[in-house]
Amino acid sequence: MKIGVISLGCAKNLVDTENLLGMLRSSGIEIVTDRSEAEAVIINTCGFIESAKSEAIGTILDAADLKQGKLEKLIVMGCLSQRYKPQLEEEMPEVDRFIAIDEYSELGTILSDVLGVRIANTYGKAPRVLSGKPWMAYLKIADGCDNRCSYCAIPLIRGDLRSIPEGEIIAEAERLIASGVKEINLVAQDSSRYGYDIDGKLHLTHLLKRLDALEGVKWIRILYLYPDEIPDDLIGTIRNSRHILPYFDIPVQHGSDRMLRLMNRRGNRQIILERARMIREQLPNAVLRTTLIAGFPSETEQDHQENMSLLKEVGWDHLGAFTYSREEDTPSYDMEDDVPAEVKEARKSEIMEEAQRISSERMAGHIGECVEVLIEKRDPLTDMYIGRSYIQAPDGVDGSVRFHACGYHEPGDFAYVEITKAAAHVLIGSEVLYD
Repeated sequence: MKIGVISLGCAKNLVDTENLLGMLRSSGIEIVTDRSEAEAVIINTCGFIESAKSEAIGTILDAADLKQGKLEKLIVMGCLSQRYKPQLEEEMPEVDRFIAIDEYSELGTILSDVLGVRIANTYGKAPRVLSGKPWMAYLKIADGCDNRCSYCAIPLIRGDLRSIPEGEIIAEAERLIASGVKEINLVAQDSSRYGYDIDGKLHLTHLLKRLDALEGVKWIRILYLYPDEIPDDLIGTIRNSRHILPYFDIPVQHGSDRMLRLMNRRGNRQIILERARMIREQLPNAVLRTTLIAGFPSETEQDHQENMSLLKEVGWDHLGAFTYSREEDTPSYDMEDDVPAEVKEARKSEIMEEAQRISSERMAGHIGECVEVLIEKRDPLTDMYIGRSYIQAPDGVDGSVRFHACGYHEPGDFAYVEITKAAAHVLIGSEVLYD
């Protein structure tokens, strides 16, 4: 049987999709990328915010149209199925099976029943099939979340924090490295609390030391850290490591203590400022990235200005801003969504305009530096190579490095580049050769 797989949503969801692909391939299933050739399509969905839900529904309906051709079965899994399975089953009969996340332990059996072919129950056990660039991979270290932020549906969908045993993570990292992966990006809903569900202690530092000791990996990056749980030893471990990048992705969400309390966020503005200051004191080349929410219920102009002032005080290298999205079954759903849509958008625009200005200044600070770049492609129009330095994560948010090379390079190669120009999200330079 020919099966096409579509993955939507975040990097954590992508890891789930790659585990699905590994299970299908180990069962002898032919995986196709052309949907028109597929006899079955499986869509792994996101259901986090309204825009993600809309994208998922649109993708399902588009795939359902393929049933007029070769498509025989349409299956939907992931966060949307977990959150809305009964409603979806009633409203979308064109889907042959909705599979909730809670059912993944029996995923092979379910797919076998629906598709009429034997698929082994090896989800998460068969080697993953990387669906992106072969030199980069995400590595999930935990699932679920205990934080219960008042606006967030993740705990409703993914449940409580469940850390993946350290030995399994190390074994997966070794498999990825053996397959040619040079950059490993650690992901979880809250990476900083890795291991806390096991014994009430934070184990991220120990895990990082073991990963750093592996041979063959070039870069290790940590995504999704919380500011109140970035201990001194974590910063020291990164400073003294061989492969761990000084890259801190810290989604703080707001700069007003009143808003942070309403959001049920741990910590406060002072903790955020102290952590950022400590990181930059101990790691002067550190990169700080965050996300901010505009227009949370009851947000005043003063709250917004405190959000703006936090942005300016920290001077984030990279930042994304989002307008508040009201999500059913979350605590904030019962709050009055009293900030007009046009005000939300105006505040978001003001945040992003200032963030762009700060990012441009910080990127300009790299002019004259020689940075190592992971090459991802070549632009045939300019004959320049395009890649990323340590300051840029692979999700496309942080921008890229473009450079003129001294010779030919394959995607996945590394090169040293002297930076000569900079903009908000692009560094430009020329390759430097060393003996």
